[in-house]
Amino acid sequence: MTDAVPRMTIGVIGGGTMGAGIAHVAALHGAEVYVVEVDDERARAAIDRITESIDGAAERGKAEPAAAAAAQRALTGCGSIDELPKGLDLVVEAVIEDAEAKQEVLVRAEARDPVVLASNTSSISIDHLARGLQRTDRFAGMHFFNPVWAIPLVEVIRGTDTSDETLAAIGDVVEAFGMEQAVINDAPGFATSRLGVLVGIEAIRMVEEGVASPSAIDTAMRLGYRHPMGPLMLGDLIGLDVRLAIAEHLASVYGSRYEPPPLLRTMVAEGRLGRKAGVGFYDWSSGSPEPIEEA
Repeated sequence: MTDAVPRMTIGVIGGGTMGAGIAHVAALHGAEVYVVEVDDERARAAIDRITESIDGAAERGKAEPAAAAAAQRALTGCGSIDELPKGLDLVVEAVIEDAEAKQEVLVRAEARDPVVLASNTSSISIDHLARGLQRTDRFAGMHFFNPVWAIPLVEVIRGTDTSDETLAAIGDVVEAFGMEQAVINDAPGFATSRLGVLVGIEAIRMVEEGVASPSAIDTAMRLGYRHPMGPLMLGDLIGLDVRLAIAEHLASVYGSRYEPPPLLRTMVAEGRLGRKAGVGFYDWSSGSPEPIEEA
């Protein structure tokens, strides 16, 4: 795998779940990867997590030990955006799903003069995020999915000013990562979040109304529609706080059909966020999801 993108240089801003996944895939496919966090301590912690995930890939037979070792050597942590080398081939912003936070990060990242600048936003308009950028032709969306190493899709979002050259460069990266792209014209929620959130919040309404248990709804969608997992388990994996934030944003754009159900707001307020909290619509305390018949 390491000969796929020789000497490609990639910066990832944000070492959380999504940023770490992007860095994991990029490093395993031969890129030199810089991971930015808010300070040196968190940058080191992010590199440690990515190193562990690459070890896990090797243990599962998803990466050759030599490739895994090379990938780990290709990782560098940065305690601020200003530490990113100038002129990287690609810089991907992967911070919280908040427009103002992303815009601030993107303006600072653009000052490092990457060839292509991208946002991993799952719902916010690319044109909106491009406000304040000087080279909007070099900017696009690259929406990866969790876990990045297991879901081979990148939803590529073309803004009004995104150039053909930028799209071609992103396409080369996606291909080098062994993934596939779906190119979507800019609109809040794009294609995947706009459809996926509707299914997810309707499933939550069904639980709220006592139509069926979470596990029954998920089983119906897995077996009846051949979804790899049901919408409630998927929400637990994404994070119910993330699902709530996206639904609120889409409701502000598209109206009441995206209005978050009260049950979702209650669960987030109580800290039942899904796998990362140990409990959501399922009990994750053992590491594997166990049904909870009363959400």
